[in-house]
Order: sequence, then C-alpha cells, then structure tokens
Amino acid sequence: GVGGHTPCFPLQVLFVESICDDPAIIEENIKQVKLSSPDYKGCTPEEAVADFLQRIECYKATYEPLDEQLDSGLSYIKIFDVGVRYLANRVQGHVQSRTVYYLMNTHVTPRAIYLSRHGESQLNLKGRIGGDAGLSPRGRQYAQALAEFIRSQSIRELKVFTSHMKRTIETAEALGVPYEQWKALNEIDAGVCEEMTYEEIQERYPEEFALRDQDKYRYRYPKGEVTAAGDSGTRRGWLVTPPEPVIMELERQENVLVICHQAVMRCLLAYFLDKSSEELPYLRCPLHTVLKLTPVAYGCEVESIFLNVEAVNTHRERPQNVDVSRPTAEALVTVPEHY
Repeated sequence: GVGGHTPCFPLQVLFVESICDDPAIIEENIKQVKLSSPDYKGCTPEEAVADFLQRIECYKATYEPLDEQLDSGLSYIKIFDVGVRYLANRVQGHVQSRTVYYLMNTHVTPRAIYLSRHGESQLNLKGRIGGDAGLSPRGRQYAQALAEFIRSQSIRELKVFTSHMKRTIETAEALGVPYEQWKALNEIDAGVCEEMTYEEIQERYPEEFALRDQDKYRYRYPKGEVTAAGDSGTRRGWLVTPPEPVIMELERQENVLVICHQAVMRCLLAYFLDKSSEELPYLRCPLHTVLKLTPVAYGCEVESIFLNVEAVNTHRERPQNVDVSRPTAEALVTVPEHY
C-alpha cells in the first residue's frame, strides 16, 4: 500500500439462484434433507413434508428472484430443477468460472464412490516409497478379491479410474471391465528419495526427514516432480488441493471406483469428508480396504470394507517430536514394520 494504507480490491460477487418448480423433486428434497432437521423432531414424514411446503409458500411471498433485464449487470447463475437447465450471466474471472463449472457438474442422483488403493506392491513389502513396482502375490490376491466385491455390489454403470502407475493398472485388470487412466491420480514423486525406505531417508537426508515431519502437508521432496507450469526449481509434494479434474469428474459421474495411491486417496477423502489440512496427511487409508462414500445432504457417509487379504501397514502416525536434532531412534519410532 501507499502511505501505510491497505490496498483495496474491487469485490466480485457471484449470485447463485436455484429454482425448482417440479413437485416430485421438491418433495424428495424435503424427505432427504429436512426430515433430519431438529425442527421436525417427533414429526411423521408426512407432517414434515406438509409443514415445509407451507414454508415454501411463505418464502414465495417475499422472495425476489433475479430478473434477466433488471439484473443484467450482475454476475449470476440460475439453476433450474436441479440441473435440467442453467442460465449464466456475466461470469467473470477464474474463480467465478470455476464456481459455475463446478455447479454445472454436480447432481443429486443417488450414487456411491468407491475408493481403493492398489493391491500391495513389491516395494510396499520392503517399506520403500514411490517407484513403479508391480503387485506382490498378496496384491494380486487383493485384485481378485476387489473384483469379486465389485461384482457383489451389482453397481449400475460403474466407471473405473486408475493412475498411470503399474500397481493400480494391475489391480484394475482383474476387474475385467474398461477403465480410464488419469495422470492426476499418480502418486507424488519423492524425488531423490524415490524407492528408499524411511530408515535410508533418515540416514542419508536427516534434515529432510525432519522437515517433512514438521509440516507434512506443505513439504516438498528434493528434486521431486516439477509443477505443471514447468518451474524446474519448484518441488511438488503433497497435493495441496485435491486433483481438480478428478474431483470434477467424480461430481459429474454416478457410480465410480477410483484405484489410486495413499497420498491421492487422502486428498480425495479429505475433500468429500471436509477434513482440514492438518488432518489430511494422517488420514487412514490402509491397503486392501475399500472405502465406500455415499454423498448425502450436507455430508458424506463412509463405510470401510476390509477384503480379508493381509497386507503390510504403510501408515505413519504423526510424530510427537519433529525437531531436526532428535536422535535417529526417536525419529524412526513411527515407521511401520516391513521386511
């Protein structure tokens, strides 16, 4: 600022208006969303529906909808009958454009999102991070168990997404159905630490090991993957935001199975469960376990299904002491067991 004043930026406002005249959609929305409201505790579903329909009539008396002529100078999007039709007006800038794109790709169709890590890999057995190894014998066993589980679910029009990495592709192959490979689902690149164990990282790069434990969410491995902008001096570690193209596709689709990796799965889980950046790096996403997410009003239900195939544990708890000068034995106390 000049002269100590805080710089001022023009405030951009995007109005979002949802208009629904379909009685069937309105009644279903009331049953799914309003029946759990404290307002209707002790009421029958019929009483709650009747009462809320009366509320809607009261709202109609005072609500002023956006007018296409009078409000032509405003930035807004109108959504008709939960996505049957859209009207966008004066959508300006990146944030507004992404918001409108997001709203146009969401829906209220009942569905399930299945998240699974790949089967146990050869490098998982050795406690080595990253790499592009194939499945272990137990990993191949899990791939078959996953295929049987998916068949047992009788899922209508299931979409299957994998990363570009061998261990997710080999897991998907057992399903015997078409699948899409997404680079955005690839595991983070550990740079100079690729295919190393935590013990080797602590021995060769003790300061990096400590820095990662201090702030796992923002940490970047040395010489890790370059950014999309091609800045070779920037290290990309944790996916600070969920992979946006995948998120948009998951919002747009109905039933989807995503076979991915620990860090990516944590990001997807944090998005759907609204977890904080502090919680995200330590969310539990064990091998050989399917997380079934069912979007509901104002949230997401989660069911964890272990498919009875043993696997190594790759989860590290949040360390209590993250100081750079901590002893090696103390630094490695949270490392999961492996060969």
